[in-house]
Amino acid sequence: MRCLGFAALAVLLSTQAHAQFGPAGPPAVGVVTVAKQAVVESNTYVGRIQTTDKVDLVARVTAGLQERRFVEGAEVKQGDLLYRLERGTFEADLASKQAAIAQTTALLKNASITLARAQSLINSPAGKISSIDDARAQEASLAATLQANQAALRASQINLDYTDIRAPISGKIGRSAFAVGNIVSPTSGPLATIVSQDPIYVVFPIAMRAALDLRNRYADQGGFAAIQIRLRLPDGKLYTELGKLDYVDPSVAPATDTLTLRARIANPLRKGARADDIANRELLDGEFVSVMVEGVTPVQALAVPRVAVLSDQQGNYVYVVDADKKAQLRRVDLGQSTPALATILGGLKEGETVIVDGLQRVRPGNPVNPAPATAPKG
Repeated sequence: MRCLGFAALAVLLSTQAHAQFGPAGPPAVGVVTVAKQAVVESNTYVGRIQTTDKVDLVARVTAGLQERRFVEGAEVKQGDLLYRLERGTFEADLASKQAAIAQTTALLKNASITLARAQSLINSPAGKISSIDDARAQEASLAATLQANQAALRASQINLDYTDIRAPISGKIGRSAFAVGNIVSPTSGPLATIVSQDPIYVVFPIAMRAALDLRNRYADQGGFAAIQIRLRLPDGKLYTELGKLDYVDPSVAPATDTLTLRARIANPLRKGARADDIANRELLDGEFVSVMVEGVTPVQALAVPRVAVLSDQQGNYVYVVDADKKAQLRRVDLGQSTPALATILGGLKEGETVIVDGLQRVRPGNPVNPAPATAPKG
């Protein structure tokens, strides 16, 4: 009886287990239909921010540094007085040149009177041709001396003006290399450096093959005018301003077979920042950024969500659901893609069904249970 009871219990448990753990159906997967979509073509490169203008401030005369009139790291405007050198020696030299001009002017006036007198006496017994010649020569000599004195006066005025060192461009000024009280001269080196802020350049190298591809792709759409530049900052944020290509290096770097491109982009004050604030703009000279070269106008291309594309040693592939609801591995050729969408150059046709969700449960040739999935926005 006890054996019979155990046998009945075993049959009952086997029946329950079979009912609870019976053969499962095909795995559920999310699918999308391959269709043409508006895709913004994009290529990403590593670039460096570069100022459009950079000026080293150098003393043009030798003198003591009397005054500094700027805050290090602040922005200055073109024409602002930055340094003032000692002026006393140059003011005295200018006064000396002015006195020399006054003296020469008086002598020249007297020489002109002497010449006129000699000419009036030429027909009298006291008149001599030689007197006229001497007076004329003296007048010409003094006229030349006056011109030399006037030139020396201009030079002295220029040297005096050099004691005021002003900003030749607008931009951000760096640290001062000399403190007040030092003697500076044209050979002392830069006193400080000004770098322009807005607009600013981003310079980036691209492979020659990629450069030719850009040229051919946008040749019928306006060339550079059909390309826009976006930047991704080192912290991963997307920079809001758009740039435009304005220069292509005429030479290819022989060691890397790359071509250097340059774009101009706005670098305005950050929201709420002032011109005299430190780090008041987003882009800094010398900063590394990610450069995204994009088409201005989206193109219509076959596209699938980027998550649908897998890769192995043989290349890229997707899983397609066939008419029998079986997953089939399909090799694809990718074109210009975005982080969300992958454009398809070959391997898929419009209207086919591609798996985007549940890929970890898919095996080639096995049945699946497809259901529509929401494709990410491109």
